[in-house]
Amino acid sequence: MLALGKLLELTLTGREPAQKTQLTVDGARLRWLAEGALEVCPFEARDNGMDVLLSAGIHGNETAPIELLDRLIHAIARGELKPRARILFLFGNPGAMRTGARYVEEDLNRLFNGRHASSCGPEALRACELEHLAETFFKAPERTRLHFDLHTAMRGSKIEQFALYPYKEGRKHSRDQLARLRAAGMEAVLLQNKPSIVFSAFTYDQLGAEAFTLELGKARPFGHNDGVNVERLELRLRQIIEGTEPSLEGASLDGLQIFSVAREVIKHSDAFLLHLPADIENFSELPKGYLLAQDTPKTRWVIEEEGARIIFPNPMVKNGLRAGIIIKPVKATAFA
Repeated sequence: MLALGKLLELTLTGREPAQKTQLTVDGARLRWLAEGALEVCPFEARDNGMDVLLSAGIHGNETAPIELLDRLIHAIARGELKPRARILFLFGNPGAMRTGARYVEEDLNRLFNGRHASSCGPEALRACELEHLAETFFKAPERTRLHFDLHTAMRGSKIEQFALYPYKEGRKHSRDQLARLRAAGMEAVLLQNKPSIVFSAFTYDQLGAEAFTLELGKARPFGHNDGVNVERLELRLRQIIEGTEPSLEGASLDGLQIFSVAREVIKHSDAFLLHLPADIENFSELPKGYLLAQDTPKTRWVIEEEGARIIFPNPMVKNGLRAGIIIKPVKATAFA
């Protein structure tokens, strides 16, 4: 196997490769760009015009997606997986990956779309670097752009594998992309309703990619991910890389649950209270009239939506950040 196929090993040990560029037996070029960043370019005659950014480890303790990308890189470096698309592999937060922590100083996935400019520390620097790497990678015009940012969640979920679809004013969510997500094993998709500061929102909003945050199960340490089944996602990624993905046109959305954001719960002060059990699962249903949270005097979140559910509840976030999202179901027929 080519030495650059050991990107994860290089990243976890903090080493630079002696050789920054290598070629596979079928002429694909592997190029080390920065810590945790590997560009793969197919032999020119095989290039199908697709640019695919695959990122994981934005939170350093979410190891199943990191191991998935490691398997894909190994397969390319051995010549077993023969790319027709350009691929940029990114391990997002090397410092946190090395310690098995979610982050070093602050949540990296809250520092994109320029938010890093108002912060400092290792995550702010890394967010700026990741934006630059993505911008450079997606620079070529008239190519198809796709970004999957792979995660696992801090808590259990009633719907284990789901995607977050970013929002941009004037840009419609794509039925074909929903079909791709369903084929990749996603059981649900959450349609965002406003711009965001996460990595996939940056590539969607600023770089014109079809971009998604994928939640694949619960976060576990390296080597303990038998309970995270990514077989369907891994198969779809291999097909995308090799240019053998089945047509998305008219593909079924059967079984895919679609939700939209009803409201975000923002923590304004240290007085914030979230009236949920600490171990509540994502996608838990909330009855109408339920007092979900309260904060400064007269600030209350009471459930008004029919079929409301909660995802990402976290009362420990910093003041000013999101402490949970109230979501509601959307009929898939809206995308027929």
